[in-house]
Amino acid sequence: MRYWLMKSEPDTFSWDDLVAKGEAGEEWDGVRNYQARNNMREMALGDRAFFYHSQSDKAVVGICEVIATAHPDSTTDDARWECVDVKAIAPLPRPVTLAQCKDDPRLSEMALVRTSRLSVQPVRETEWRIICQMGGVDL
Repeated sequence: MRYWLMKSEPDTFSWDDLVAKGEAGEEWDGVRNYQARNNMREMALGDRAFFYHSQSDKAVVGICEVIATAHPDSTTDDARWECVDVKAIAPLPRPVTLAQCKDDPRLSEMALVRTSRLSVQPVRETEWRIICQMGGVDL
């Protein structure tokens, strides 16, 4: 299993919106960055991702799971753009902010800290465990 972080503006599509989709989940559509798209192409069924509220909150708020691998993005006819489907697994009892990540030296190499604008990014297993611990998730 691999780990990821996926960003969404909460006023566009929030953690609560994903939770409301239930087991059916939702396409992670609308991504128009090649590196983010390529990261989704690398995702496998069962991979886990942090759900990150960008813009106002700037915090990891939940954990989701990849339930469909890369396929054409239904929001465009442009074949270059693909997406995956995800479903909500669990909220973080304590959201983990970008500021907290930047303040923790163990996360200094994390993509979120180094290239914070990328909307879909890999997370190392050690980083995953640290964020889960900070967020109050039992592993």
